[in-house]
Amino acid sequence: MILLGSTGSIGVNTLEIASRFNLNIEVLSCGRNISLLNEQIEKFSPQIVVVQDREDILHVNHKNVLSGQDGIIQAINEAKSDLVVNAIVGFAGLRATLEAITCKKKIALANKESLVVGGSFIDTSNIVPIDSEHFGLWYLLQNAKKPKRMIITASGGAFRDTPLEKLETATLADTLKHPNWSMGRKITIDSATMVNKLFELLEARWLFGEGSYDAIIETKSLIHALIDFEDGSTTAHFAHADMKLPIAYAVNNNMNRSILEPVDLLKVGSLEFKEISNERYGIWQIKDDVLKNPQRGVVINAANEVAIEQFIEGKIGFLDITRRILSAYEYFHTEAKSIDEIFSIDKEVRHFVKAMR
Repeated sequence: MILLGSTGSIGVNTLEIASRFNLNIEVLSCGRNISLLNEQIEKFSPQIVVVQDREDILHVNHKNVLSGQDGIIQAINEAKSDLVVNAIVGFAGLRATLEAITCKKKIALANKESLVVGGSFIDTSNIVPIDSEHFGLWYLLQNAKKPKRMIITASGGAFRDTPLEKLETATLADTLKHPNWSMGRKITIDSATMVNKLFELLEARWLFGEGSYDAIIETKSLIHALIDFEDGSTTAHFAHADMKLPIAYAVNNNMNRSILEPVDLLKVGSLEFKEISNERYGIWQIKDDVLKNPQRGVVINAANEVAIEQFIEGKIGFLDITRRILSAYEYFHTEAKSIDEIFSIDKEVRHFVKAMR
């Protein structure tokens, strides 16, 4: 396989599955964690390696090292592997998705931004989602009954139980205290604002077509998806929060080997569900409008990436992330007519948010 984002949590889990099934890793790409990359190179012996920054090439223990977006595109083209695992974070993952589609490769997609910003122009027929929520929906849809509403779950993020009046002064350190697990900075912040779940609803809409989509908070993160069916029944997908399960199915659609231990409901004891409220998660007020106009995801993503950078740098407060996204969403209504226009709108929105006071 071609593994993009090998040193992140999804990449590490993917390599565990590769080891279990004796899969050849033809390409490894990473950002700046060169020490872990070198360990992966020693174990998996890839033919091509790609790093984010050209200056890091000298520190990589490999003879065939490329760099940057151009390096990723070249690697996708040169590699013989039919499977691309795209675990790149953010808008940067879009070009890799588009190139893999052009090369007619199967894509195990963890880069949700690809569909959030470019869903109108992406053929999803060869895409397998490896987010646990979308995998859960796919799993439940295998019974061929007609769905009425598809629901994904959220953890609620760092501030799900924090008094609302304290959100205005929340620090970066506070935001990164996820209640259920440790993740990268961006996705942890996105979890706290609920932007991550808004993106996942958009992704679900592009993957599974028009329909009714919603999200709720399930505090133990054991249920990842639910489907209300036309007959009045509801089914839920229970599994421990472990990316190895959806990754294994991306490798083999007919997986029948043990990947995880089943959830022991007697040990769980009880489950708690909560509403995603507009008061706590301001971004949720545009949820219905975004699902009706999914092409506008590019505006939300660009504004969010810039606002997160500003928050990390200490230039704005936590609640300002959502405020800036909503301001950009209100200002920009242009609908992209091509992939090139997606990149153009992205630049305009980033400039707009950077200029905000």
